[in-house]
Amino acid sequence: MRLNANSGNIGHMTQSPASDINENEIDISSTTIGVLGGTGEQGRGLATRFALAGLSVIIGSRTAERADEVASEIGHSVKGMTNAHAAQASDLVIVAVPWDGHKELLESLVISLSGKIVVDCVNPLGFDKQGAFRLDVAEGSAAQQAQIILTDSRVVAAFHHISAKLLLDTDGAQLSGDVLVLGDDREATDLVSALAGTLGGMRGVYAGRLRNAGQIEALTANLISMNRRYKGHAGVQITDI
Repeated sequence: MRLNANSGNIGHMTQSPASDINENEIDISSTTIGVLGGTGEQGRGLATRFALAGLSVIIGSRTAERADEVASEIGHSVKGMTNAHAAQASDLVIVAVPWDGHKELLESLVISLSGKIVVDCVNPLGFDKQGAFRLDVAEGSAAQQAQIILTDSRVVAAFHHISAKLLLDTDGAQLSGDVLVLGDDREATDLVSALAGTLGGMRGVYAGRLRNAGQIEALTANLISMNRRYKGHAGVQITDI
């Protein structure tokens, strides 16, 4: 999908004279990335790609045994821990758990995630015989729910529209397209955009405040419909910027 734009040890930043941060100037090489729900397809795919990019990655799961198993399958020095331990040991944490466990997990990790950048890539979707559809979220979106729970964390919404199959197909074509990044903290969204830039040919694109995350999450239902119709792995690409 092409859209026209006219319609702890967290990365080191070099500020440009114009006070406009260029994501290419952000060094995230020493940042430890934790992926909660890292044993699912999306979480495992992101963990795999970040590890291949040379980043330190920790996979979180409900049990350390399952996390260790998947970490061993990925290799590249990826570690496996419980979600709680992964949250505590990581500098930046990605939430990639199923929607029905989202709130409960975050409520249990408020202290561990305090002061950290938390990237929410959860899509609250339902499925019936007509396909995928957006679920109503009282807080407005999964990302907004996360920010309400994690009052001392900086929540960013990102990585919603990358096919898990493409992430896991490391022998296939280079990843391409854009990662839409939303949040209320400029430093956090710039850092997550830089993280998106480690995924092959992808780039991070700032797409607004966290209050706009609902429609970004819901767009995933449209992409799923496209994939079913055209037998593909549709993503998003923004033009003219």
